[in-house]
Amino acid sequence: MKNWTRKALLLTVSAAAAAGTLAAAVTPVAHSRPVGRAAPPLAWHPCEPVAGMPVPAAGQECAGLRVPLDYADPGGRTVEVAVSRLRTDRPDARRGTLFVIPGGPGSSGVQRLAQKGGALRAATEGAYDLVSLDPRGVGSSVRANCRIPEADRHLVTLRSWPALDGTITANTERSRRTAELCARNGGPVLRSFTTGNEVRDLDRLREALGERKVSIWGSSYGSYVGAVYAQLHPDRVGRLVLDSTGDPDPGRVAYGWLANMAPGAAERFPDFAAWAADPDREAEGLRLALRPGDVQPLFLSLARELDRHPKASDVPSTPLTGNLLRQALQSALYSDAGFAPLARLVKAAQDPQGRPVLPPELAGPLPDADASMTVAAICNDVRWPGPASGYAGRVAADRARYPLTAGMPANITPCAFWTHGKEPRPTRITGDGPANVLMIQSLRDPATPLAGALKMRAALGERARMVTVERGGHGMYLGNGNACGDRVVSDFLVTGKRPARDTHCPN
Repeated sequence: MKNWTRKALLLTVSAAAAAGTLAAAVTPVAHSRPVGRAAPPLAWHPCEPVAGMPVPAAGQECAGLRVPLDYADPGGRTVEVAVSRLRTDRPDARRGTLFVIPGGPGSSGVQRLAQKGGALRAATEGAYDLVSLDPRGVGSSVRANCRIPEADRHLVTLRSWPALDGTITANTERSRRTAELCARNGGPVLRSFTTGNEVRDLDRLREALGERKVSIWGSSYGSYVGAVYAQLHPDRVGRLVLDSTGDPDPGRVAYGWLANMAPGAAERFPDFAAWAADPDREAEGLRLALRPGDVQPLFLSLARELDRHPKASDVPSTPLTGNLLRQALQSALYSDAGFAPLARLVKAAQDPQGRPVLPPELAGPLPDADASMTVAAICNDVRWPGPASGYAGRVAADRARYPLTAGMPANITPCAFWTHGKEPRPTRITGDGPANVLMIQSLRDPATPLAGALKMRAALGERARMVTVERGGHGMYLGNGNACGDRVVSDFLVTGKRPARDTHCPN
C-alpha cells in the first residue's frame, strides 16, 4: 500500500503464511446497536501539526472519542481513540458522512485525511463530510507496549526474513520472545487491537456524529474493515468502496494476506524491470540493464552478494544487507514513485565507492508502541498455525518458487506463539445485504494481489461490482490508479451509480 512513509510502511507488516486452511469459528451477522454508554458529543478543535507527519488539511478538525476497552463490559474501563473530520466546503451539496478507513493494520486515519482529504473532497464534489480515526494502538489513540528489544524492532526483524542460507532458527526464537513479551506486558489494551473493535469503534463514531448511515472508502486492510462493518451493519452503510482488497477467508485473515505477497511481488516486479531497462533511464543514471529480462537476475545476484558482504550505508549502525535490499524492493513495488529510489539504492550498492542511502523505513528501529501494535493487530484476529506446523518446509518451497521474497511471506511470526484471551471469531463476508459495494483493484498489486481480491468479489456476490485498473501498485483510488478508475469511483460516491457489470479501465 502509494509511496509509503516509514510509519505507514512498517505498519503494514508482518505476518507469515502457510499452506492449508485454518479451522475458524465464524461470527453470525449482527445488526444490534453498539453496547456501552451512549457516545458523548465530540469536542472538535483544529488539528495540530505533528513533526514528521503530513500537515493537516486546511480546515481539518480533530477530537477524542471515548470507547469501551471491552465492549463485553460496557460499564467498565474506557479508552480514547483520535478522530478527525474535514467538513464539506459545499454545504448545499452535502449528502452525508464518508468514513475514510486507512490500511495497515496500523496506518493513521488522521494522517490519511491530511494526505487525501483535499483531493477526496474535490473528487466527490463536496458531497460528504470526511471522517476518519486512528485505530487503537495508532497515532494519538490509546497505545500499548510489549517492551520489545530495539534489535527486534527493525523492519527486517519484525518481518521474518530468513537467514541467508534459508534457515529460520533465529526467526523462531525472535517470534517466541516477542509473543512472550506481549503476553507479559501488553495487557488488555494490546489484546483489544482487533478488527472487531475497530468496527465497533467506527460504529460508536457514527453514533457520536448523529448519523443513521455512513458511506465508506476503505483501502488495503481498511477495505477488509469496511467489508466487516457492512457485513455486521448492512443497514448503516450507504455506499461502500473497497480499494485494493485481500482474501476475506475467515480462516486466513492476517495470516493469509502476507502469504499472497509472494506471488504479488512476482506479478508486480516486471513493471519495475521494464522501467529500469528503459533507455530513458540512461540520462538519469538509473538504467540497470539493457533488457527487462536481465533486471531480476541482476537484483537477485546483488542481494546474494550483500548477504555475504553487507555494504556500509549512510547509517553507521545499519549496513545494507541482502534482506534490507529485498525489503526495499517490497516497499518500492507499492508505487511507481518508488522505482527511482530503488534504482539509486541498487546503483550505490553496485558501486565499490558508493555509500547507499537507506530508505527511512530501513534506517532504524520502530518505536516500541508502533512495533507492538503491528504485531498485535495481525495476531489477535485469528489463530495461526503453531510453531510445529512445518514452517521450515514452507519457507524452503516459497523461496524456490518466489526468489524475490526469499521465503519471508511463508515464515514464522510471533502469531505462532500468541496467547489469546478468548478464541478469535473472524467474520465471514457474504452476499447478504444491499447492492451498494464498488471494488477497485489493480491487476498487479504487490500486497493484495488480484487473486485475493477476486475472492472478496466472489464472497460479496451481487452486492458488489469490481473495476480493475490496467496498472501495478497498491491503492488505486486517488493514488496509483488512472482517470478512468478515479471517475468510476467518484461517480459512485456522488450519484450511487455503479457499472452494470464488472468492468476494466485501460491504462
